[in-house]
Parts: sequence; C-alpha cells; structure tokens
Amino acid sequence: PATPPSLGALAARWYRLNQDRLRATAIGIVSLLAFLLVWHLLTTYRVVFFVRFTNVPSPLAVYASFTKAIHDPKFLMHILLSCRRIFIGFSLAAVVGVPLALIMGRFKLVHEVIFPVTEVLRPIPAIAWVPMAIMLWPTNEQSIVFITFLGSFFPILVNTLHGMSLVDPVLVRAAQCLGARERSIFREVYFPASLPHIFTGLTIGMGVAWVSLIAAEMISGQYGIGYFTWEAYSLVQYADIALGMIAIGVLGLGSSLLIRGAGHLVMPWRSK
Repeated sequence: PATPPSLGALAARWYRLNQDRLRATAIGIVSLLAFLLVWHLLTTYRVVFFVRFTNVPSPLAVYASFTKAIHDPKFLMHILLSCRRIFIGFSLAAVVGVPLALIMGRFKLVHEVIFPVTEVLRPIPAIAWVPMAIMLWPTNEQSIVFITFLGSFFPILVNTLHGMSLVDPVLVRAAQCLGARERSIFREVYFPASLPHIFTGLTIGMGVAWVSLIAAEMISGQYGIGYFTWEAYSLVQYADIALGMIAIGVLGLGSSLLIRGAGHLVMPWRSK
C-alpha cells in the first residue's frame, strides 16, 4: 500500500496552492503597519503641511479610547443598532432590486416604464432624502432604514440590469429551441449569467448603504455609530471621532467580505 504523505509534504503543497493569497495578506499587513507608523509620526510631531495634524489624535490615543469603549454598553449598542439598520435596509434593497431588475431586463415595456423614474431618483444623494424621509415615515428609525434602503437599491438595480443586458441571446434561443418556458429561461439562463453582476451590485450597494446610513444617523439619528461619531465631534472628543471612523470602516469591510464569501459559495467557478 502507498504510504501517506508526510506532514511536511502536505504543508509544502498547501503553501504552493495558497502562495499568492499568503503574499497578498503579508503585503496588506505591512501596508497597514506602514500606515499606522506614518499616522503616529504625523501626530507626534504635529506636522502642518497643507493638512494640519495638530488636533488629530495619535494611534495610541485612539487605542485607549477603544479599550474604554468596548467596556461601555452604550458603544456596543450604537454598533448593534447600525448593523441592524444595515441588515434591514440592505436586505429589502436586495429583495426588491434584484427581481425588479431581472424583470426590467427581460420585458422591454417594464423597462420603459420604470427605468426613467429610477434614473431621475438615482442621482439624488442620501443626505437630500433626509428631510423627505422624516416627513414620509412616522419614526426616525424607519426613516433611517428607508435612506439605507435607497442607498443600496440603485447600485443593485443598475448592476443587475447591466448583467441582464450582457446575456448572450444565443443561449436564450438555444433554451427556447429545446422547449424551455419563460420560467425555465429565467432560472437556467438569465439568472446564472447575471450572477456576477448581481454580486458586484450587492458589494457596491453595501458600501453605499453604509455611507447613506452614517449620513442619516449624523443628521437625524439618536443612536448608531454615525451618531456616536458626530456626538464625539460636538463634545470635542477627537479620539472618539477617529474610533467611530475606524469602526465604520471595519464594519463596512466585514459586510463586503460576507457578500464576497457568499458570491464564492454561489459561484465556485469564479473563486480562482
């Protein structure tokens, strides 16, 4: 019988298979450490060169603020509320935007009716929607979720529409020649062919959703990581401002990674 490979051989094989990924991870870690070093030097020496670093908190000050905040239930509540708003608003945008775009891409009349309306509404920034959202919805919570929904809805819609427009018509005709009905064509041709663009729209929509959420929380919210950051500015707590910004970046990155992970599971042929 063949002898099993040794642990060293397995480790070498794993390294060869993941060499590029490990290299990218190492470069990313070095890049982050270099960023922290530059940040530390600029704030330590209070550099003023076009941009003023006299009042910018140092990384150590932000870390001290972080160690204090993680033991504060109010800070954790801010994060949880923002995540809940993102989940609700983004989920609604995906549930509405993807099927609507698939229908618009398939049926010309639906596209001609809905597309002009969406193109007029799409350029309106999230901040401009805040007063209208407050008038439309009875509570601040609902208005913030609505703004988050709008922020992610349009990127999802547009990217899915673009994916539908790129579906090879030869595939559609081949399915029709084989006797496939409309539902089967949607399920077997249009949807799989549009999946890469759908997940691109979901990733972009998640980023825009966080931008919209933070803007809404800063203006009309009473809780949330955006409100925490704005409150820190009002109270002249510079370290908390940086902490809020870093928390927003980490939460946004984590959300995007979840979507990309889901995309790799749904489309394993694009994982490499």
